[in-house]
Amino acid sequence: MKKNFSILVLLIIVAIINYATNTYAADIMAGEQIFNANCSACHTGGNNVIMPEKTLKKEILTANQMNNVEAITNQVTNGKNAMPAFGGRLTEDDINNVANYVLNQAEQGW
Repeated sequence: MKKNFSILVLLIIVAIINYATNTYAADIMAGEQIFNANCSACHTGGNNVIMPEKTLKKEILTANQMNNVEAITNQVTNGKNAMPAFGGRLTEDDINNVANYVLNQAEQGW
């Protein structure tokens, strides 16, 4: 009985790790599509055509305390200053995906 339980637990752990790894990659790809469709007009290449000093570059995100998924998700959902709110236009999953994409791109230097 203990052996069967151990095998079951191991299989569940492997399945969760495999799902999480595959989901993360899919989320970044979905985030890129969402970004290109909704954000790139103002933020091409991580820049900002409306407020040039507030780019999506790593050092600027850090300086503005926007270097985490929660902060970017809040900004995309609710908007701020010249940025419109996308909470009514995009799903929570879409917003989460685009937030992860932005952070990933910032880490890679856009």
